Amino acid sequence: MDLTTALDARDATVCVVGAGGKKSTLFALADRLDRSVVTASVRIPIFDDRVAAVRVTGDPVAALDEADEGDWPLGLVPERERSDRYLGYDVDTVAEIADAAPGATLVKADGARLRDFKAPGDHEPQIPANADVVVPIASAHVVGEPLTEELVHRPEEVAAITGREIGDELRPADVATVLASPAGGLKGVPGDATAIPVVNKVDDEADADAARAIAGEILFRANVPRVILTRLIADDPVVEVVE
Repeated sequence: MDLTTALDARDATVCVVGAGGKKSTLFALADRLDRSVVTASVRIPIFDDRVAAVRVTGDPVAALDEADEGDWPLGLVPERERSDRYLGYDVDTVAEIADAAPGATLVKADGARLRDFKAPGDHEPQIPANADVVVPIASAHVVGEPLTEELVHRPEEVAAITGREIGDELRPADVATVLASPAGGLKGVPGDATAIPVVNKVDDEADADAARAIAGEILFRANVPRVILTRLIADDPVVEVVE
């Protein structure tokens, strides 16, 4: 199964949350979809080199109307906050972009400060009401690592969801518990949207074993159609689909 099919992404509004591959997911989908839009409801690092064009604009719907054939995939952001990142739009504006876009709208909907695993804060995620697909992500690399800030964004929130202690070794069940939790990876998913979790950075057989264990636990705990195991830097990023 290819990535766009696995994530039901064609002509969809896809919001990516979690840690360990959000931006890679957005850009991998953008490269594979016709006339897609990449945007954000939170801060996003500069990504001009990952799309055909970026428009920094307070009127993104007008920018869509004015886009040329060579502008796709098109990045839309409201403001450059500093040299290394853009701000994101509010969720109502993201919803307007999605309604006006000619193809898929791909949204970075929370932040993780470059960590491999996270649980959301009080203000996260920022998901528009018309989202079709929400993709909660975690990295397989955190299995066997300690629950600390080195690899985990908001480790105290992960501890609260899993019942583990700071410094405990993370197990597949811990990663699955967060991804499958309405306080974790499924937080803020609209009622009409489909959640499709991803376990990324499946780089070797040990990672694959950990990812399969995570996927099995997610399917036991949550009503999701499948879990996708990925190596998003690969030409064919889907390693396995677990249903």
